[in-house]
Amino acid sequence: MSISFVAWSLYEFRDTSFALCGKTITSLRRNIVTPVLPLLREMGFVCEEKLSRNYIDISRDGASNRFYLFGGKDESSASLIQGMTLGGVLLDEVALMPRSFVEQALARCSVEKSRLWFNCNPENPLHWFHEEWVKKAEEKNCLYLHFRMEDNPSLRPAIIRRYKSLYSGAFYERFVEGKWVAAYGIVYPMFKAESHVAEPPGTPREYYISCDYGTVNPSSFGLWGRVGERWYRLNEYYFDSRREGEQRTDEEHYSALEEMARGLHIEAVVADPSAASFLECIRRHGKFKAVPAKNDVADGIRKVASALKERRIMICPACRDTIREFGLYRWDDSAVRDTPRKENDHAMDDIRYFVETILSRGGGEFFSIAVERQ
Repeated sequence: MSISFVAWSLYEFRDTSFALCGKTITSLRRNIVTPVLPLLREMGFVCEEKLSRNYIDISRDGASNRFYLFGGKDESSASLIQGMTLGGVLLDEVALMPRSFVEQALARCSVEKSRLWFNCNPENPLHWFHEEWVKKAEEKNCLYLHFRMEDNPSLRPAIIRRYKSLYSGAFYERFVEGKWVAAYGIVYPMFKAESHVAEPPGTPREYYISCDYGTVNPSSFGLWGRVGERWYRLNEYYFDSRREGEQRTDEEHYSALEEMARGLHIEAVVADPSAASFLECIRRHGKFKAVPAKNDVADGIRKVASALKERRIMICPACRDTIREFGLYRWDDSAVRDTPRKENDHAMDDIRYFVETILSRGGGEFFSIAVERQ
């Protein structure tokens, strides 16, 4: 699609501006710019990228156009593209972008013969893009193409089989079969006590603690240890103020954290980024590195589901509240977007923080921590 978009633009236009849009400029460079520019050069296109100004000049056979790069990660992003005049726009993973940004980008395509190009993985069938564009494709004069995973010529059969094994339920139907379906039922149907509840076969060599902090709602902390290529949830602290009939302060929760870590070297404590007072409490004591967790719920759930399918995370029998929540954590059927019900989700949240922030950090990402000088 990216190559076709560039070729079409140079066939139809001269000295015209276009837009390439992704959820972020970083993801846009990773998904489109980096893999596509070498292919375009092999085909005879001249590509000059201005990294600091986020545009690429592309020319061939006397025709030249400019392609601006935009990230549409939230509602404020619409202002970035406002006021431009474009001959066309390509929106990569459009279902991940806010509607305001997408509609502002489309409104910029006011040049005669301009065209709109979209691609995405399916989401909830009530998603605005499905309602306004997929279901109204004929009305809006759109060419709508539906691909399955098998239609990707770059994937070998063994890789396709591997991906199929990673997903189940709604995620399988979306990412493998390309269907717009609602998430329903239990969030992690792949969790089975007979497969995922076990003691570690040896002594862990690396430890982390993940925290979902609550005052009225329960607080859930998990102690993680790595044995080989697997991470075991060795122990948990789960305090429900309603169940216990009292509330605890930051200092009392911190004391429980220290007790859980007694005698162990903890690499970092990964905590709910909205729990600012508790993160500050951890930092103030100066014993543990405090890391605000990544908190993209939908993406985090997909990563936890994959980790469970591959058995990269295991739960020790002592973590009874975690095992209980796995059986009760359900999707909210009435939500327009994929949203779990806000109940029985506290251990589920702290597991998601661990998987998103620590287990999945091998993708070229990192975290940095400032340690107070003694």
